[in-house]
Amino acid sequence: MALSLTQGFRPPTLSLFHREFYPPITLPRKQQLPTSPRHKMNPKISTFFKLARPQILSVSAKLEKKIEAVSDELNRIASQNLDHAPARRRVRSAFSEVQRQLDHPLFKMAPTGIRTKEWYEWNSLGSEIFCKSWLPEPGVRIKGALCFCHGYGDTCTFFFEGIAKRIASSGFGVYALDHPGFGLSEGLHGYVPSFNGLVDNVIEHYRKIKERPEVKGLPFFMLGQSMGGAVSLKVLLREPYAWDGIILVAPMCKISDDVLPPPAALKVLNLLSRVMPKAKLIPQKDLAELAFRDLKKRETALYNVICYNDNVRVRTAVELIQATKDIEARVDEVSSPLLIIHGAADKVTDPQVSKFLYEKASSKDKTLKLYEDCYHSILEGEPGDMGFTVLDDIVAWLDYRCSSKN
Repeated sequence: MALSLTQGFRPPTLSLFHREFYPPITLPRKQQLPTSPRHKMNPKISTFFKLARPQILSVSAKLEKKIEAVSDELNRIASQNLDHAPARRRVRSAFSEVQRQLDHPLFKMAPTGIRTKEWYEWNSLGSEIFCKSWLPEPGVRIKGALCFCHGYGDTCTFFFEGIAKRIASSGFGVYALDHPGFGLSEGLHGYVPSFNGLVDNVIEHYRKIKERPEVKGLPFFMLGQSMGGAVSLKVLLREPYAWDGIILVAPMCKISDDVLPPPAALKVLNLLSRVMPKAKLIPQKDLAELAFRDLKKRETALYNVICYNDNVRVRTAVELIQATKDIEARVDEVSSPLLIIHGAADKVTDPQVSKFLYEKASSKDKTLKLYEDCYHSILEGEPGDMGFTVLDDIVAWLDYRCSSKN
């Protein structure tokens, strides 16, 4: 059941409940270091010094769990070091046929006839970026274009394939890329040296997409999921008049004060990010367990073999925290049509923060939809057909805004 709060679209009804919240980055705060008799260290920052022990300065990423249903050879391939794009591309190619046969509605019930295209292009910084498009079958009029920004550690070549095909089958051109350092794009796996660099890359690529003949002059929308919601918001703040609307799914746009490290700890983290920026020092919880409510669909997530699922790199943690602070300070400048979708039981990104975004945004056309009992991966990990229900709500929102422009 969705709880909807809308301005300029539908009458509101909203119910929110307080809950324990786990952020995409979990920064431990309660471990203690030995202290001298005369000086005691604040326990909220001592953990960062403990984390700096040399034996955990790992910078590689590999599959930690064996996939029981595939061969030892495929498990061997999946367990290789995935720091760099060529290895991730080999793994994706090896698993492509297995992924197509997965028992998940986004794979089994994907619409047929969708025109897909994959390509790589060099961005202005000289990095090779993976890009993909999904267009309606020939003869279907394209109503508008939807440009996707994926979440932390994710890619646009797994679950999003089914999401994109369903939206494309409703008459939209769908475009996506893998952020630098994620998926099939170049860059150290899971490493974000600059969050603004992700934003720059998205702006650069989608400006080119807007000139493509099949969608030029049509309405353009963004879809940002989790960390991709933060990327999308920063794009929108940079280009407030370049988009006809934005859809945010469980967006990461503010870190709760309850879990944000104290100022002294943040100073230590900033220092470490300059000394050892690529080190994976920040533990994170099992996000699949927190994000997928349906156990069978949670098992399917294990086949997303090129996602980044290791400890968070120090510089990445600093950049994500700073990005949310930047967004929080400017959220009142968000003026485009806005749809915010969130699972009411999400423990990865806080639905209360989506309520904050909804209330502070200056958009005259804004909608907040909370889905009762749903977790973080609301499009991919809920029981039954809930993911399709949410997708239908997204398509209805897009249709309404495209029809109003005709």
